[in-house]
Amino acid sequence: MKGFGSTKLIFLQPSSISKQGGNGITTSISILVSHHHRVWLLALLAFFTFVSLVTLLNTTTARDPNGLPSSAVLSAGSVSSRPPPLLPAPVFDSLVNYAVFSNSTGKMEEGDLRKVAGVLRLRGPCNLLVFGLGHETPLWRALNHGGRTVFVDENEYYVAHVEGRNPGVEAYDVAYTTKVREMPELIAAARRHRRGDCRPVQNLLFSDCRLAINDLPNQLYDVPWDVILVDGPKGYSATEPGRMSAIFTAAVMARSGGPGHVDVLVHEYDRKVEKLCSAEFLCPENLVAATRSLAHFRIRGGPADEFCANQADTASLSSPAGGKAAAS
Repeated sequence: MKGFGSTKLIFLQPSSISKQGGNGITTSISILVSHHHRVWLLALLAFFTFVSLVTLLNTTTARDPNGLPSSAVLSAGSVSSRPPPLLPAPVFDSLVNYAVFSNSTGKMEEGDLRKVAGVLRLRGPCNLLVFGLGHETPLWRALNHGGRTVFVDENEYYVAHVEGRNPGVEAYDVAYTTKVREMPELIAAARRHRRGDCRPVQNLLFSDCRLAINDLPNQLYDVPWDVILVDGPKGYSATEPGRMSAIFTAAVMARSGGPGHVDVLVHEYDRKVEKLCSAEFLCPENLVAATRSLAHFRIRGGPADEFCANQADTASLSSPAGGKAAAS
């Protein structure tokens, strides 16, 4: 009974509690319970905060910079890895016919335009490099739908004008340092340095050949071009830049681009500069078709020190008469 009495004294006797004013043990228990609940409440709040942060981070990382869900990004990535679709034949033909029957002055002759379009139909979508801006600029870009089309022109103001009228067009201006009247001298210098600065296979970015165009954006020299169209710069008079540098640069790019062939088309092939420079650097054995004013060459990688198997004889160009004829 003594043990039970002591137990009642500690826990069960109301009188003991009352004698202490009803505040001692009751207050202690309340404080203890209140503290216990606060600890659990804080733990729960911390847990839910952690879960919310993890959910937010997962949502953020599952979106690309444009706000698309990860599934959309994966889907877009899989779509972009597919080859671009070809331009539907009816659309292709309509664009060509519209250009052919256009009333614009200075446009390319129908036969030449259809020949270029035929090459793009076979090779497109492809990497297309065009020397010269003109009436057909939007057409070449449209026919090469899904590929990359780059234009190069000597007039920086005209480049800006074309870019303004054709948003998204990729065009660059280049400073030509040649003149039509200098063609005999330039060809002779290229022959002297054929195993040096003017060799057929090289990175033109580092070339000191007078005919090399080496001030284009660096990344253009690493592009494996499929088609190159030489339709510029101007070359109607002896004081204009002429297309010597454009043809030489096209020939080197075609030979230095890697495996496979490159289609090189030279417009206004009936002029002296275009015909002689094509014979010198693109070579008669590579000529696959020609109209009166358009030549189509198919270039493959070849020897690093010779452009042609049988180099054309252009020694007569060093005469004054040859220089005058070059501007015709």
